[in-house]
Amino acid sequence: MNRPHEVWVTGMGLVTPLGLGVSAFADGLAGQRSGLRRLDGEEWAATGADVAGVAPDIPATDVLPRTEARSVDRFVLMALAAADEALRHSRLTIGRDVAAERTAVVVSTGAGGLGTYEEQAVGRAARGRVAVSPYLLPGMLPNMAAARIAIRHGVRGVSSSIATACASGAMSVAEGLRLIREGVADVVLCGGTDTALAPSVATSFGNARALGRAGEGDPAAASRPFDRDRGGFVLAEGAGILVLERAGHARARNATPHGQVLGWGATTDAHHPTAPLPDGSGAAAAMRLALADAGLSAGDVGYVNAHGTGTRTGDVAEARAIRAVFGDDGPPVSSVKGAIGHLLGAAGAVEAAATVLALRDGSLPATANLDHPDPECALDHIRGAPRAAAPETAVSNSFAFGGHNVSLVFGRPRGTA
Repeated sequence: MNRPHEVWVTGMGLVTPLGLGVSAFADGLAGQRSGLRRLDGEEWAATGADVAGVAPDIPATDVLPRTEARSVDRFVLMALAAADEALRHSRLTIGRDVAAERTAVVVSTGAGGLGTYEEQAVGRAARGRVAVSPYLLPGMLPNMAAARIAIRHGVRGVSSSIATACASGAMSVAEGLRLIREGVADVVLCGGTDTALAPSVATSFGNARALGRAGEGDPAAASRPFDRDRGGFVLAEGAGILVLERAGHARARNATPHGQVLGWGATTDAHHPTAPLPDGSGAAAAMRLALADAGLSAGDVGYVNAHGTGTRTGDVAEARAIRAVFGDDGPPVSSVKGAIGHLLGAAGAVEAAATVLALRDGSLPATANLDHPDPECALDHIRGAPRAAAPETAVSNSFAFGGHNVSLVFGRPRGTA
């Protein structure tokens, strides 16, 4: 018998630096391929960023009517493409397989349409009023990914966007879980989308000395989570959308579960605008809350998908948090940011999908470029190659500027139609 709060992942859609679609992402991680590339051109030369995770182009007319495709920011286009794939993957059509009023969309972004805004601001400075599109705001506002998905697919339930910086994607998945548990929706399209590949954004992070750089070396080696020689995160872009579904509803339509969302936890460090608590206590509290929400103990967890950005302080704080929760002999840990960079507001959703895939397929992804683990980040790191394993449950972490900590607990798929 289904518990009222049992929630399945019945579909996933991804746009990442490893390619378009879930298969490209999964195959890229399995094959230890990098999605990072060198940034060329004068506009990047002075930013402090010389490498990024660049996602495939999404032609606007692939996801929008030609008459509406003007001045829509890239973060919206990627979200629409990911949502289309997620719904195909779930074999679900809104209005046919689920009532439009019982369907919700929670899709967030950390930066919104900053690239579009910067482009038009530069144009206005050079040419005045005529350079600014009347479609600027509906093309770049942070809620527009969720709104456009709702319009495209006829969603009539809750539609929202959560702003918690780099924890936004994970918080959206948590909100999707809550909406189903509370009986507000039977299906929720949730996740995140972001591109911060705008020169002003890159320059700001570069001036803060937060970015990993390729220098004269291989761009693929620039992102180095938990490594002794890490130098910061690598900016990246992409989108991840999960279809969450009440298990009873999914069974009634013979849907296939790819995983379960078992619990969530969130805390705030209340410490510093950009730096985490050095002891990781806020992150540890989020993980403990997520495990309690799932009705699990630390010993039940067989894998941790780390936030692991490659910053000096962030990686140490997270490693301390993981040891505080799971002990010195805790579960295996990895971060996919070594392969794809940091997708900011989309990171938590893409990494949630990575966690679901790891549990479903019995293959835990390795942390790329983890050649010399930092002793301060001592954990059971997965490195060198994916690890064959079939844990029942896993934790996925997302942390953010402002002290936001979000942890999600996922389980292997249970039950079929």
